Amino acid sequence: MENREIELEFSIKSGAPEKQRTACVVVGVFESRKLSAPAIDIDRASDGYLSDIVRGGDMDGKAGSTLLLHRVPNILADRVLLVGLGKEREFHEKSYRDAIARAIRTLRDTGSMEAVITLSEIAVRKRDVTWNIEQAVISAQEALYRFDRMKSKTDEMRRPLKRVVFAVSRRGELKFGEAGLTRGLAIARGIALAKDLGNTPSNVCTPEYLAAEARKLAKTHGFGCEILDFAACEKLGMGSFLSVGKGSDKPPRFIVLKHMGGAKGDKPVVLVGKAVTFDAGGISLKPPAEMDEMNYDMSGGGAVIGTFRAIGELGLPLNVVGLIPACENLPDAQANKPGDIVTSMSGQTIEILNTDAEGRLILCDALTYAERFEPDAVIDVATLTGACVIALGAHPSALYSNHDPLAREIEHAADHAWDRVWRMPLWDDYQDQLKSSLADVANIGGRPGGSITAACFLSRFAKKYHWAHLDIAGTAYKGGREKGSTGRPVSLLVHFLLNRTEK
Repeated sequence: MENREIELEFSIKSGAPEKQRTACVVVGVFESRKLSAPAIDIDRASDGYLSDIVRGGDMDGKAGSTLLLHRVPNILADRVLLVGLGKEREFHEKSYRDAIARAIRTLRDTGSMEAVITLSEIAVRKRDVTWNIEQAVISAQEALYRFDRMKSKTDEMRRPLKRVVFAVSRRGELKFGEAGLTRGLAIARGIALAKDLGNTPSNVCTPEYLAAEARKLAKTHGFGCEILDFAACEKLGMGSFLSVGKGSDKPPRFIVLKHMGGAKGDKPVVLVGKAVTFDAGGISLKPPAEMDEMNYDMSGGGAVIGTFRAIGELGLPLNVVGLIPACENLPDAQANKPGDIVTSMSGQTIEILNTDAEGRLILCDALTYAERFEPDAVIDVATLTGACVIALGAHPSALYSNHDPLAREIEHAADHAWDRVWRMPLWDDYQDQLKSSLADVANIGGRPGGSITAACFLSRFAKKYHWAHLDIAGTAYKGGREKGSTGRPVSLLVHFLLNRTEK
């Protein structure tokens, strides 16, 4: 069963909204009943029709509100959709993205097959036309995303939305809009792939499944791809990584992707993604509540694969390596036990005090493997700690780094992508919590500062290069009734790489 990728046909246009021959033209209304500039144009052409509507109280401009109008006088479009934007002074990135998503969902639900959306003309403070169009494309695709490959029957939309035109204010902005469209499509497709991988249940999305998806992607975009099996990893001395998967009958895979778009001698950026395709906690078994969400413990690996799809489509002139250690963490007679000591690829020994602190055990060997590429920078991405969710919730990912300029690069990319991060301390003071009397280091440091001590553990294996760690435990997926992958932080990673190409 294949997931149907609902991808709209997008284009950019400059022109008077009242003269657009389309099924629907979308305009914004601010609180309290203030028409946006395109709405004013339609109002003038229709002899005050919109003004009468808002004065009558049918649309007050509150965020999330919509009103569909038919046969507006002197307007060439069949319908006009009013979208509430909230207070103009408080209109920012989230307001803009939410308005685009609301417009797209309303158009879909009303059966429109095409539309011209003028919301992309509305100024967002400190953002430009390229940003507006890029984020509009991403928000539109995310609004229509569905994962239904596991359902025997799917709801067919009678007349699904197929074509969307995003408006820009002036003809001189068209080239900047086209740049945003190109970026937005590539990032949206990368996010969709990361979501598909995350949402695929663990009885299907095994380490070998991820490896096969990486091979397919490599074939499509001309990436180098190497899959290391148990024997190859054992030969390299990856005792820490291999110990995590001992309780599973699904063999581990260490996935290596290479995009060599830069000059031959250029040092690569290495992206490392944790891919525990199911995490039961091992012998330190998780409680039953929410364990069904533990197929999302491969979200870091899924994000790296999604990022590679985006950079392959953009053809970035940069050398990028992806490392994805993939395994399952299950309990059986062979599984790690609390008190076991394993030897990592770096030679450091690790006392496993909790088998559910397994992400750091697979990442540490991947970070050591990254040394062979003499990287310019290494970023690892992982749903690493529940403590991170308690600290930061579901809005920013936690950022740790041993190099301030790299951290600032990531913060800048995160802001531009609107895929935000918050930098956390990586102080040596926390290292004492990881002391072990029997091994070089313990794999947990107790409850206090759990996300920080996890990052401090990883930092011991990343001393030979500039390194950053993104703990995405709170941002990679939603739980409960809305369970599903968010595809984060694909957008952040792509923008980080884009910024490096522009330098």
